Amino acid sequence: MTQVAIKRALLSVSDKTGLAELGVALARHGVELVSTGGTAKALRESGLKVMDISDLTGFPEMMDGRVKTLHPKVHGGLLAVRNNPEHVAAMDAHDIGAIDLVVVNLYPFAATVAKGADRDEIIENIDIGGPSMVRSAAKNHESVVILTDPADYAELITAMDAHAGATDFDFRRRCAAKAYAATAAYDSMISQWFALTDLGQTLPGTLAIAGVSQGELRYGENPHQSAALYIPAAEKVRGIPQARQLQGKELSYNNYNDTDAALELVSEFRDGPPTVVIVKHANPCGVATGETLLEAYQAALACDSVSAFGGIIAVNRPLDAATAEAMAGIFTEVVAAPDASEEAKAIFAKKKNLRLLLTGALPDPHRAGLTVKSIAGGYLVQSRDNGRITREELKVVTKRAPTEQELTDCLFAWTIAKHTKSNAIVYAKDGVTAGIGAGQMNRRDSARIAAIKAKEAAETHNWAQPRTIGSAVASDAFFPFSDGLLSAAEAGATAVIQPGGSIRDDEVIAAADAAGLAMVFTGMRHFRH
Repeated sequence: MTQVAIKRALLSVSDKTGLAELGVALARHGVELVSTGGTAKALRESGLKVMDISDLTGFPEMMDGRVKTLHPKVHGGLLAVRNNPEHVAAMDAHDIGAIDLVVVNLYPFAATVAKGADRDEIIENIDIGGPSMVRSAAKNHESVVILTDPADYAELITAMDAHAGATDFDFRRRCAAKAYAATAAYDSMISQWFALTDLGQTLPGTLAIAGVSQGELRYGENPHQSAALYIPAAEKVRGIPQARQLQGKELSYNNYNDTDAALELVSEFRDGPPTVVIVKHANPCGVATGETLLEAYQAALACDSVSAFGGIIAVNRPLDAATAEAMAGIFTEVVAAPDASEEAKAIFAKKKNLRLLLTGALPDPHRAGLTVKSIAGGYLVQSRDNGRITREELKVVTKRAPTEQELTDCLFAWTIAKHTKSNAIVYAKDGVTAGIGAGQMNRRDSARIAAIKAKEAAETHNWAQPRTIGSAVASDAFFPFSDGLLSAAEAGATAVIQPGGSIRDDEVIAAADAAGLAMVFTGMRHFRH
């Protein structure tokens, strides 16, 4: 069965967007309209003739609307196979009329949760009849059209106008696929709320995750890979997918990944002084705070200007003209900021290939949530690394205690190390990264690479000495041997922050004492693979 004429439609929607226009178009093709409650009222207000669902079923809507469409005259009219003699006979015997179109969007469960409603209101916004109708109509898409999204009304109207009130199988099949995705996403939101919020289960026995496509990307991590961007159907965290792009070509897979890394790191300083983060291949290559955003950018860039070329920049303050002018001095893929002045926008507008993203409020680094990684044969799921350490939680383990400035530098370096690929070593001084070593197979090499970068920066900028002299050094995990720590000491670090917990802690502490270092343990590591 290819072309199927629509003679009767059942409409029951919480979102009335486009409803009047759809009702008028259906009436123009002689379609009988059957509807429920508020939807019927809205259609009548548009001057349309509507049959109440209670007149169709012979039963009133009851139990505060919980029971209205759960009836054989509804589901029989949806599920009956039109060319099956037994189904047709059953319809005749029980006076069941065929329903050719269902227009349903579900109770606003996610919006109800998001507004902070109490448990009773949330439960009442779990739709039962809607998903049942959607699934019945979608199963019988051979004969029935199911619409769950007002954005699809126009396509239905166009199809009916082109085919004298009928639709073709390909259209109905696509609508059915979209409908099942909609109910799956809806159920996933409900199951997540029950598990994560109502029951407080961090890792439930069955984890249902639904994503809504925002469109395909040009390609994935490499040109031979396909990719798309999805946003969670339930979670309402602002991030790069929700940012407003003012200019530049569309973001690539790698752009999204790298810009997310930059935004997550700069969000650690959302309540702090002006801060700039420069990221390359998901690793920070320069981070700095300053009295102004321009000062912070100049300091971050100086840390590793080679890696910054073609990188990603994120800031925690609205962009001003002076900072935008400085940023425009080198090739940058993406700049992400909460906002930007009109002068800054005009400066960036001259850089056609630069993407400028305005994120609005920065995400909360303390927020809960899950991260998901695909592996062969399964998924690895864990809670977000939202761990933080305060000064009061630090444990001094060396003979010399760090000074107040060293403690400040330690915590700054520790925050950067949290967002750097393991093995990670970060040198920092006065709110500026001095050198970053990332992603090495051993911690000693990370310490050496970071020191080399600091030395190169000093040579590039004609500094008297590398910034690692008098710096604090952070290690994302414990030093298993003293060699990594001694490499940091050779680079000029005077204070160390690390998790501790190695079987050789005593050896490492002794080496720190011998070198005159102050060292604190966090008791928390930040592996980032």
